[in-house]
Amino acid sequence: MNAVVTQIGDLAEAGEKMVERLRRKAFLPDSRKELNIRFGIAEAAQLLGCSTNRIRMAEEDGRLPPAPPTENGRRPGYKVEELLNMRQVLGASPERAPMDVPAIIAVQNFKGGVGKSTVTTHLAHYFAVQGYRVLVVDCDSQATTTTLFGFNPHFNIQREETLYPYLSIDPTQVDLLYAVKHTAWPNVDLIPSNLELFDVEYELAAAGSDGGSVLAARFRKLKQGLMDLARHYDVVLLDPPPALGTISLAVMQAANALLVPLAATTPDFCSTVQFLSMMDQVIGQLQQAGIEVDYQFVRLLCSKFDSNDPSHSMVRAIMEQSFGPALLPIPILDSAEISHAALRMMTVYELEKPIGTPRTHKRCRANLDEAMGQIEALVRQGWGRVAPAREEDIVNAA
Repeated sequence: MNAVVTQIGDLAEAGEKMVERLRRKAFLPDSRKELNIRFGIAEAAQLLGCSTNRIRMAEEDGRLPPAPPTENGRRPGYKVEELLNMRQVLGASPERAPMDVPAIIAVQNFKGGVGKSTVTTHLAHYFAVQGYRVLVVDCDSQATTTTLFGFNPHFNIQREETLYPYLSIDPTQVDLLYAVKHTAWPNVDLIPSNLELFDVEYELAAAGSDGGSVLAARFRKLKQGLMDLARHYDVVLLDPPPALGTISLAVMQAANALLVPLAATTPDFCSTVQFLSMMDQVIGQLQQAGIEVDYQFVRLLCSKFDSNDPSHSMVRAIMEQSFGPALLPIPILDSAEISHAALRMMTVYELEKPIGTPRTHKRCRANLDEAMGQIEALVRQGWGRVAPAREEDIVNAA
């Protein structure tokens, strides 16, 4: 083999070793990702939609565990597990009713570099902070989402732990329970991915040359498997490959909602238009083949938006004119805090303290909450519910 060609494998191996070094450095001491964030009583009350007095009273009368020990006269704050328990005790859980259909959202765009995996992971952690039960399914063999959850796809994940044993031509699993992994978040689970998941593409493509029946069966199988799992969750987030392949088609059919992230640049806008056109054609072909595609909502989300860049503002105006209300009004701002968190294989929601300035962190977190909250509102509308009333609003109204 050509010496230059063999260099590609050497580069890949060196890169994989560096990824593992970074992971181990980020997640000392046992190389497992831990969640160390805490919420002060004021923030906890805001998340639960109640007053701080209600939390203190529940601690005093024994309904909630005693307040965390103080450090220098200040509470260190509540862990996520304690916050979830607090929601149950105080009746502040946002979980769907048993008859409500779980939201299965595909975060998809064929254009790379739009922040698809970053949006997926931040959205998962936003829903987790709000108290929802979340499942994230990494369907992309590049496995960026798996990496952001603290797993090294090359060293920690085997092919048998991905979707492969369920979707392959010769499946060895009859459901998806085998692939579900717990994460550092107590209410977020993950089905991971790695490079070997791409083998499914080869197998299904080869089978498809003999007729579409095998492909159709796999499309329906993924949907059924996800629906079976979704009974245990409120929101399922699917991160498909950034290309039109068999896995992407299966994800498109399995989802009941579509979120399309795109950056505020002319190439990204043009690429997204092509993606939507291709989606329209493919959905028509799937429906002609008897494969149902039904979405509760389709929304576009502008990501990596720099409000100080006139070109970004101009392209966003073009988006608004073109897509109308399908474009979510609040974009995700381009923030160094997101990049700094990603370098540590984290999201902004996992940071114990600001990496940059407190002002930058606060602005970034507020923007993410607002942008992700738009999607939460769509999910709740699908359940026939709106945001729960807050104690303060009720008292003020009275």
